[in-house]
Amino acid sequence: MNILVHMCCGPCASYPVPLLLEQGHQVRGLYYNPNIHPYQEYQRRQEGVKQLAQSLGVEVIYLPEYDIEKYFREIAFREAQRCRLCYYLRLKRAAQIAKKGKFDAFTTTLLVSPFQKHDVIREVAERISEEVGVPFHYQDFRPGYRESVIRSKEMGLYRQQYCGCVFSERERFMSRSELQKHHQSLAERGQADGRS
Repeated sequence: MNILVHMCCGPCASYPVPLLLEQGHQVRGLYYNPNIHPYQEYQRRQEGVKQLAQSLGVEVIYLPEYDIEKYFREIAFREAQRCRLCYYLRLKRAAQIAKKGKFDAFTTTLLVSPFQKHDVIREVAERISEEVGVPFHYQDFRPGYRESVIRSKEMGLYRQQYCGCVFSERERFMSRSELQKHHQSLAERGQADGRS
């Protein structure tokens, strides 16, 4: 199968991409992550993808735009739903490119991380699959997460400390109790605004 793989970063791609290749799939990557902030972080992650792709001999599509304005427009006043909206934005673009490029399916390296909202990613991607008309290749890559950590360290890939968005960057410095209060506050504001 010819699969377009949305890549969020080099470390997360370091397990799923080799696995898909081992399974006999043709793989091409896509780097489209307008959620990543600041721009220097975006560039560092893109360089990690380039480094991994070169070592694996995999081609990657790098979209020229750093469309952070689009990301902020999508999530403004809906911060409690930001992950779902972010997945939708990135995976919709992946599906559109997969359809245009006549790929058999699309998938994402986000599915390797135990810190991502796995069920939400799958739900969103399957919805997009129906909307765009290109199959979503679902595979739970989480069993290979530890291996991805080891591989990325061995390769000297840049390893980020947060998901990518400015909100996750802030939240990594919060205690567990502060984080729970913060998420509760976001949820309550979203309900009060009728936007949750």
